[in-house]
Amino acid sequence: MNNLPEELAKIVKEVDEQIAGRLHEIDEQVIYNQAKVLEAFVDNAVAESDLKGTNGYGDDDEGRDKLERVYAQVFHTEDALVRPQFVSGTHTLATALDGNLVPGDTLTYLTGMPYDTLQHAIGLTPDKAGTLIEKGVKFSYVPLKEDGSVDFEDGEKILKRDQPKIVAIQRSRGYDTRESFPVAKVKEMIDFIKEVSPQSLIFVDNCYGEFSEKHEPTEYGADFMAGSLIKNAGGGIAQTGGYIVGRKDLIHRAASRLFAPGISDSEGPTLNSLHEFYEGFFLAPNVTGEAIKGMIYSAALMEKLGFDVSPKWDAPRTDLIELITFNDKEKMIKFCQEVQKNSPVDSFVTPIPSHMRGYEDEVIMAGGTFVSGSTVEFSADGPIRPPYAVYMQGGLTYAHDKIAVTNAVKSVLFGD
Repeated sequence: MNNLPEELAKIVKEVDEQIAGRLHEIDEQVIYNQAKVLEAFVDNAVAESDLKGTNGYGDDDEGRDKLERVYAQVFHTEDALVRPQFVSGTHTLATALDGNLVPGDTLTYLTGMPYDTLQHAIGLTPDKAGTLIEKGVKFSYVPLKEDGSVDFEDGEKILKRDQPKIVAIQRSRGYDTRESFPVAKVKEMIDFIKEVSPQSLIFVDNCYGEFSEKHEPTEYGADFMAGSLIKNAGGGIAQTGGYIVGRKDLIHRAASRLFAPGISDSEGPTLNSLHEFYEGFFLAPNVTGEAIKGMIYSAALMEKLGFDVSPKWDAPRTDLIELITFNDKEKMIKFCQEVQKNSPVDSFVTPIPSHMRGYEDEVIMAGGTFVSGSTVEFSADGPIRPPYAVYMQGGLTYAHDKIAVTNAVKSVLFGD
C-alpha cells in the first residue's frame, strides 16, 4: 500500500476510523468461539499421538475418531464424519443428501434454487449420470421473494404438497445477489419447517458459515449439516476434506454412502491429514475472524468509492463473502486480475474468464492460494453475467485483505 494517491489514502484513513468498533466486536466473537473449540480439545484429551494418521483400511484410527468427537461437541450434535476422502463442499453435501434419500423421496430447498454445482449433483442439468434425480429422488424448491427473503406462505403450500423427506437450507448466497442468511434467520426457517412439515429432516449447507457467528444451525434443531475443510473449518491449514455433523443415524447413512454399507465410518485412512485437520480446526475461529474483518474493510472502502456492496460494512455477518457489484464487465475482470497480482502464490498469473465444469456461464477466478481452490484464503471470483458482480471471500490475515483490496482499487480506479 505504498504511494497511494492522496485521495485514496484519505479514504483509507476514514475507513479505518469508521470500522474500528466493528472490528473490536469481531475480536470478541473470535474469543468466544476459540474458547468453545479449546474446551472440546481439552474435554476429549487430544494428544500428540492423535495427530498421526493411518493407512490401508484405516482401522483403529483413534485420532480420526477423537477429531469427530471434537466436531460433534463444538456443533452440539450426536455424531460427526470428518474425512479427507471428501474432495469439496459439493461432494460433501451430495454425500450427505444421497446417503439419506431413497427412490421416491423428495428433496425440497426452502432457500430458492441451490447454486450451480449442487444443481448438477441433484440432476437439474442435462447430464443426469449419477444424480439424485436419476436415482429416483424428486426435487422441488421454494422461490425466494424479490428482496431475497424466504417466502413462508409459498413454502407452506409446497411443503404440505410435496411432503419432502429432506428440507434443505442454503445458508450462504452462492453466486446469487441475495443476502446470506444469518443463524437467527436459519432458526426461523427451522421452526417453520418443524411446524408445517414435522416429518421432514432438516439439512443445512453450512459452507462459509462456521464460526462466523457465535452459534451454529445445529444448536437450533437442524438434523444434520455439512461443509468443506478448505473453507472456514479447515482454518487455512487443511489441504482437502469435508465434514458432516448431526444425528447419529444420519451420519451413519452418509458414511455408508461415502465408503460402503457394512463399512460405514469404521474405516477410511487419514494418511497425513490429521495434524492439518486438528490444527486447522483450532485456528478456524481466528482465521474466520480475520477474513470477516477483511470483508468489513472491503465493504466500507468500496461503498465509499460508489459501488453497491452486500453486506454493508456494519451489517451482521454470517459468512466470509462480500458481494461487490461493478455493473461493468471490464472493471470486474480487471479487479479480479489485480487481486491475483496481490496474492502470495501465482501472483504472476493473469486470470481470464473461461468455462468451468459445473457452471453455466464463463467464470473468472482470482486467488493465489496455498491450498488450491481454498476460499478461506483471500480470493475473488464471479460469473461473467450482469450485473457483473465479484464475490470476494476469505483471507488468512486481515492485513493481506486490506493490502490486496486497496492495491486493486488503486489500479482499477486511480491507474497504476
